[in-house]
Amino acid sequence: MDGANTPATAPVLILLGPPGAGKGTQARILEDRFGLVQLSTGDLLRAAVAAGTDAGKRAKAVMEAGDLVSDDIVIAILRDRLAEADCAKGVILDGFPRTTVQAEALDALLAESGQQINAAISLEVNDAEMVTRISGRFTCGTCGEGYHDTFKAPAKTETCDKCGGTDMKRRADDNAETVASRLEAYHAQTAPLITYYDEKGALHGIPAMGAIDEISADLAKVVSKATG
Repeated sequence: MDGANTPATAPVLILLGPPGAGKGTQARILEDRFGLVQLSTGDLLRAAVAAGTDAGKRAKAVMEAGDLVSDDIVIAILRDRLAEADCAKGVILDGFPRTTVQAEALDALLAESGQQINAAISLEVNDAEMVTRISGRFTCGTCGEGYHDTFKAPAKTETCDKCGGTDMKRRADDNAETVASRLEAYHAQTAPLITYYDEKGALHGIPAMGAIDEISADLAKVVSKATG
């Protein structure tokens, strides 16, 4: 891409996939390779609140009240962000939309500037293998080095290979039961989105259980075509 896109032609990509599928890792790779900007809902909300924008103030009030931020506030925050100069080369949406109602609202937002979804890319995973992958993760509490019960166990049990630390940490929600529940919820929530974008001819499925570089290569082919 040559950076000459106008807002109306800037590509918009969506990255779909359950927790642990590697969306964040792949989005960062695509950012570096194609000059795209990764936009995650959480980061957008935090930035808008910190900046004190109108939409950010509305979001802050809702969050401080312990409520969920409504779709219209998220869309308002996204509208502000898409208008910024760095989005002129295109964006990757990570974590939004999550429902068909949000997808329709996003389509309406993009239509305001003559844009559309160029590709909705679904990282396809094997649920049983994902449970094993995520539930076995742990890190060194001293240096942050990552390990796995099955795929990358430290040479000496409960001792970090890198720094010798013995304070190993596991996320409370990285257990088989919780992971299986999160995957079930994701599929129930996302299945309608898969159909939605498939019917629009924008859906692309990428097998995501292999090596990171292999997945990246497959993604790059889709993104090259979608942004060319």
